[in-house]
Amino acid sequence: MSSGGKGSGKAGGGGGGRKKEVKKETKLGMAYKKDDNFGECEMIEYYDISGCYILRPWAMEIWELLKEFFDAEIKKLKLKPYYFPLFVTENVLQKEKDHIEGFAPEVAWVTKSGKSELEAPIAIRPTSETVMYPYFSKWIRSHRDLPLRCNQWCNVVRWEFSNPTPFIRSREFLWQEGHTAFATKEEADEEVLQILELYRRIYEEFLAVPVSKGWKSEMEKFAGGLYTTSVEAFIPNTGRGIQGATSHCLGQNFAKMFDITFENEKGSREMVWQNSWAYTTRSIGVMVMTHGDDKGLVLPPRVAPLQVIVIPVPYKDADTTAIKGACESTVYTLNESGFRADLDTRENYSPGWKYSHWEMKGVPLRIEIGPKDLANKQVRIVRRDNGAKVDIPVDNLVEEVKRLLGEIQENLLKTAKEKRDACIEVIHTWDEFTTALNNKRLILAPWCDEEEVEKDVKARTKGELGAAKTLCTQFEQPELPEGTLCFASGKPAKKWSFWGRSY
Repeated sequence: MSSGGKGSGKAGGGGGGRKKEVKKETKLGMAYKKDDNFGECEMIEYYDISGCYILRPWAMEIWELLKEFFDAEIKKLKLKPYYFPLFVTENVLQKEKDHIEGFAPEVAWVTKSGKSELEAPIAIRPTSETVMYPYFSKWIRSHRDLPLRCNQWCNVVRWEFSNPTPFIRSREFLWQEGHTAFATKEEADEEVLQILELYRRIYEEFLAVPVSKGWKSEMEKFAGGLYTTSVEAFIPNTGRGIQGATSHCLGQNFAKMFDITFENEKGSREMVWQNSWAYTTRSIGVMVMTHGDDKGLVLPPRVAPLQVIVIPVPYKDADTTAIKGACESTVYTLNESGFRADLDTRENYSPGWKYSHWEMKGVPLRIEIGPKDLANKQVRIVRRDNGAKVDIPVDNLVEEVKRLLGEIQENLLKTAKEKRDACIEVIHTWDEFTTALNNKRLILAPWCDEEEVEKDVKARTKGELGAAKTLCTQFEQPELPEGTLCFASGKPAKKWSFWGRSY
């Protein structure tokens, strides 16, 4: 996947025959005219290179809030910050054959310096395993050097040729990538799940997006890795799954290729066990598609750059100075109490225009203060998620804002979960599968867990809307009655897996 984590599966594999022209640039598929307001919402600006976008403060502040949480959590796990170069030589990049084969169609190459051809082309990192691991080999000598746990916040480039979409599928995106090495598989396995739980928290606790934790199939796992786990979201409006983030156990494959070994306590040499994991700015796009409505963005309070916007409503002959003073006092009180609040003092726009503007930008709460509110020592609060209005005494301002923001955060997740769950369809036969697929469902199906069968499903469902594939096999498995058959092959089913079309 372009930007959903450390691209699972043979990312772009088999894409060697792709057409070299870029297809139409698409906007983010919210429901109706929501398609058109990305620039208006001031999250991005379109750039003159297709598939590249300028991330404006409204998007970057969301990214920074997520980063603040995640960075603090991984530091508790003793992760250390690193920064590795953007460039990698061809011979190093090609050292792990399955890995580079997965990324090959998307690698961008530097071939010139000024007007001179470079002696050898240099790749721009599509991911950093091959950039980092020659140095892991150098730094790890003894069991005392383990575990080695590093994380970097950076950009990567994957030269996509399919429809570029802001946040969801872009040629350059921001991410964090963690790379770790352990003495034992047990330690590596434990970390895979610790990190996956942090990714679940990012989506559910911050972005208010429900996700399923599970394993990727052999066909969809990270190229060159042992196994891949992911958090998967689903967008009911489009009927597509979307990979939210991935946490991979790489096993010892890269250790073998890059000679990453250590001397154990008995004095003999062993290969390390490695993990890599990432989440990206795609997370912002998933949030936008999950909550956006026909007025624009709907931002969960925990990630909203601005949680409360205060708007003065001065009617004719009103005491504008007193109203402005009450607004300033409200913002001051809220900021001092730890809320992200601001005042819209622009005099060249009407209050009605401002209401629409801040609704489009998704600010969770709007506070209106007019002459009546001033006289009654109250403020009017309007929720972005459901439009509910309530008048609050000024004395109760802080506790009411805190309560309402908490309610909005909970309500967004609850509503999104209800919408997603309403799309889940349990099927048992091929006919039921194709009907559910055409109805834009998130399909839960019994499967024999054979790669050839998944390839066959992809081939049989190929069409304009894209082929169906496994999204994940969720950790929490429903009961599989004895004798249950695979929906696609008729062989005995081994597990329940989520299937569908995806981004």
